[in-house]
Amino acid sequence: MNQHEFVPQVPYGTRDFLPKEASQKRTVEGALAHLFATWGYDEVVTPTIEYLETMTVGAGNDLDQHMFKFFDKNNRILALRSDMTTPMARVAATRFKESPIPMKLFYITNVFRYEQAQAGRQCEFYQAGVEIMGVSEPTADAEIIALAVESMLKSGLQKFQIGLGQVDFINGIMEQSELSLVQRQQIKHAMVTRDLVGLSEILVDSGLAPEEQTLLKNIPLLHGKENMLKQAYSMVTNDKSRKALDNLANIYHLLEHYGVSQYVDFDLGIIRDFEYYTGMVFECYTPGLGFPICGGGRYDNMLNSFGMNTGATGFALGIERVLLALERQGIVGIPNCKDIYVGWGKEKLVAAIGQAEILRQSGCSVELALIPQSLLEAQISQKSKGYTKLVYVE
Repeated sequence: MNQHEFVPQVPYGTRDFLPKEASQKRTVEGALAHLFATWGYDEVVTPTIEYLETMTVGAGNDLDQHMFKFFDKNNRILALRSDMTTPMARVAATRFKESPIPMKLFYITNVFRYEQAQAGRQCEFYQAGVEIMGVSEPTADAEIIALAVESMLKSGLQKFQIGLGQVDFINGIMEQSELSLVQRQQIKHAMVTRDLVGLSEILVDSGLAPEEQTLLKNIPLLHGKENMLKQAYSMVTNDKSRKALDNLANIYHLLEHYGVSQYVDFDLGIIRDFEYYTGMVFECYTPGLGFPICGGGRYDNMLNSFGMNTGATGFALGIERVLLALERQGIVGIPNCKDIYVGWGKEKLVAAIGQAEILRQSGCSVELALIPQSLLEAQISQKSKGYTKLVYVE
């Protein structure tokens, strides 16, 4: 292939953000950063690369298979960060061990995960998220969910719904049924992928009594408001599952006081696709997208893996997914921030520079022409570049 035949391309699963998209992305990120700060969260920026053994703490083998991995000069295996919960836990356990609790941290960054690319799902994607570390009470979980709702609203979305679950509800049932570890993992995978046919086949081969099979088979269908929670309570007898339902009821009661309970439904089939979750979990869906726009939950054991014995909870929001949802719902994008184009005729550059500086100091966004133009040429430039107004110096 000679140089005239070469067509440069971006790697699979990555994309360019052109000016309008980049402006929308930056505006959403800025709004979220301001929101998180007003709720008392401090920003943390972690390295793009981590040691593989760090990234796999609590994440399980499924995530390991989707990581981008390579070697450093000492032959240690590195990985591009595939989620942000693990790096944030590492930072908290190594850099904030003596800090007062709770620690409230947020991030806005890019993450890398090898998967089948499609609209809203890329191998490189952008996330905004928050973590509360040092508190195991429902108060922290309720704040996380309330802040997730406010994040949706601040991003411009109005139509969305959060499904709230609890992993111990399912764990309690499976422990009572004395299923093997392999069987539990198979059942959880089927539930995560919403593979009801596969779930039925696994249960048939499990050797469980018919009534136990029916209970597990119906878990993905258990969603609704408080009446459903009462129904679920009557379906189980083990303490772990009942305590999980009590936990959800407590969280929901607090969300009523936050004024966001109308955005939240119970969905006991939600268990998320990470092994580190230990309590409440949630996902947020919006019309027009077939995958969650936001999700998170409680992960009390991860910090223990880093030598810090304390609870933690948090969520992550997909920036591109927000932008895609806004587009598909026809929500008006970011207003034009290009105010003034300053054109100038021959020998008028110095005057034009002075005029542009005065306009910028007044708060306007201004582009100064870099070559002399006629009035007509300046008008064409102003319109083609999308500026609201032309100032022509002659």
